[in-house]
This record gives sequence, C-alpha cells and structure tokens, in this order.
Amino acid sequence: MTPTDSSGRDAPFRFDYDPATIRFGTGSVDDLEAELEALGLERALVVCGSTVGDTPTVIEPVKSGLGDRLAGVFDETTSAKRLSTALAGRDRLEAEDADAIVAVGGGSSVDVATVVSVLAANGYGPAAAGRELAETGTLPVPDEGLVPIVAVPTTLAGADLSNVAGITADPDEGPVDETVSGGVSHPDLMPGAAIYDPELVATTPDSILAGSAMNGFDKGIETLYAGNATPVTDATARHGLEKLEDGLRAFGDGDRDVETLETVLEGIVLVQYGISRPGETTLSIVHAFGHGLTRGYDVQQGAAHGIVVPHVLEYLFDQNDVDARAGMLANALGVGDAADRGAAVVEAVTEIRDGLGLPAQLRDVDGPRPEEFTAVAEAILADSFVANAPPGLDPTVDEIEGILEAAW
Repeated sequence: MTPTDSSGRDAPFRFDYDPATIRFGTGSVDDLEAELEALGLERALVVCGSTVGDTPTVIEPVKSGLGDRLAGVFDETTSAKRLSTALAGRDRLEAEDADAIVAVGGGSSVDVATVVSVLAANGYGPAAAGRELAETGTLPVPDEGLVPIVAVPTTLAGADLSNVAGITADPDEGPVDETVSGGVSHPDLMPGAAIYDPELVATTPDSILAGSAMNGFDKGIETLYAGNATPVTDATARHGLEKLEDGLRAFGDGDRDVETLETVLEGIVLVQYGISRPGETTLSIVHAFGHGLTRGYDVQQGAAHGIVVPHVLEYLFDQNDVDARAGMLANALGVGDAADRGAAVVEAVTEIRDGLGLPAQLRDVDGPRPEEFTAVAEAILADSFVANAPPGLDPTVDEIEGILEAAW
C-alpha cells in the first residue's frame, strides 16, 4: 500500500524549481545595482506603466537603486498586455543596448517585460509574431538569447515568481485580424531576481492593492488543494496563508502602515514560491474561473476571484471522494477548531474578501450575464488550470454553471 500524508495524498513526490533570487524588506530597492552586478548585467531598461513612470515615489527610488546601470525607462505597459507594446519595448531595449530588463509595477508589466525578452531572443517582427500568436497561441522561446529580468512588484498578485506570461494582440494595433490572447512559457523565463520593497507597494492605490491581494491570496488556497501539491508547496502556502490572514484582516480594518504591508507581502512571496515550476503550476479551478470571467469582459481578475472563490470552495467541499484539504486550509486560516471546517474556511475567505471592499456578486461587475453562463462554463472547463483540480474532481458544465448562478 502506498504511504500517504495526513490529508490522504500520496507521499512520493518530485519537486523541480529554479526560483529567482529574492531580496525582501524596506529599502531593498536600493540594492538593484548590486543585484545586477551579481547577475553580471551592465545596462537595464526599466519596463513599467505610465502611472509608475509618472510617480516619483516609485520611479525615482528605482532609478537611484540602478545607479549607473540605468539604460532608460520604457513606461508604456498597460493592463491589456498588448503584443504591440512588447514589440515597441523590444525596439527600445535594442536601441538602448540594454542587457537586462527591470520590470516595475503589477503583473502586466512583468508579463510585457517577459514577452519583450522572448521577442529579443527570437527576432520576430510584428507580422511574424502576430501570425504565430494567432496560429499557436504562443511565441517560440529560444534556448539562448533571453534577456534576464529583475522584477520589482508594486502590487500583491505574485506574478513575479513565474515562468509564464500572457499577451494579447488586437486588430486595432495589428498585426492580426481579430483579438488573440495567448502566452509564453519556459523554465528560463523565471526572473533572475525579485525585489520586494514594502515602501514601493505602499505607493499603490488601495483599490488596486485589494484586487491584487485577492489574486495572491487565492494562489495560496489553490496551492494547498491542487492535485500536484507537494510537501514543499504545502509548507510555503500554509505559512503564507497564515501571514495573509493576519495582514489582510488588518488591511481590511484600515491599517495601511508599512509593517502591515510587509506582513501581506511576505505572505504573497510564500504562497507564490514554488507554484510556477517547469512544465506545471499549482494554479487550479479558481484561476480557471478568473480566466473565464475576464477574457472579453471588463472585470479585474482579483475581483472575479473574490466573487467566485467562496462558491467554488463550497462546491469542492460538498463533493464526495474529493480531497479539497479543508482541514489544512482551516488550520492555515485560523479556524481549525471549527466543527465544520469547510464552512469555516468559506466564512473566513468571505470575510477577508469583504474586508478588502471587493464586489460579492457577478451582477455588480461588468462581466458575463446569465444567458452567457453556458459558454463561460465551457471555457472554464477547457482551461488548462482545471487539470490541477483536487484529486477526484470531475466537474460538468451544469455544475460550473451552478457556481456562476450562485455567484450572480
């Protein structure tokens, strides 16, 4: 008989992970130049959005931290993550003769920076890149020539310890006939370093932090019940959720000091650590819902997650023969003594969502309407992240529609 852990999962596992170097703490952005030197990099192009580029309390510490290794600032990224933006960034990278990219901001800037690196390595022009994305949903990632990335996050989504990135090509900008969404993935796309400075995160508006925090929080939840969870990711995700439960409740109560953000940011780093591994990820069904509710709709992903996650958890805990690890989640969220640990987890997650001021119903956001739920449910089930659902789960379109209806 195969030995099992305390939750019933098979004990044997393989954990393959090559993470970024992590620098964490107040003032760590000052170490950017030293980190580039350690990586053997000379000239860095900063890739960010216009808001970050126009915010002195963010961009000036980054410039100062880079010192003589600053090659220039490309501040044109947006939440749309356009292929045209990445192509322009690649052109700027080459014009500045930069050998490194410093991605500053949220997940969109990290994603665009990652695609800039890929384009710099594969040499694709607009027509070839658009055609490849339209035909295959991705861009080829060469084994050589990738430009190293250093991530400096200012939000809490945790996209900075990842070897995947999303990108969209739009016909209004060329070079495709219709909007195409895809992405890139390769073990070598993991950033060389990630700098976590709570003082930079503190400059981000509360509404953006709240949505990104929910996205990061859900990564910890999903990592615990994912079918490919390991004892390593169990440990980091559980401790990360403990930090997030503490920090996000304080944030929801109005605490906005650097110490609170440091607690939250530490939790985000921990839950993100190890989930994006060569050839796999622990992101699961909630993130599949996030994709289904945001592609083609004007809904922020963290808001989408916040709306559906209590209902997804209820659904998982109600399934017979499905190991959704309610006990481990309850312990991580401080409700392990509850008589009904599944219900206590749902209540704790809902309280944290509500404390962040995020919407609670689909009807309150600009997302799909009930008549579109069947198509959305089909898209959710087709999402690759469903493959990481808890062992024993075999959702149907009707069941996914039921979750959407409950969230409406």
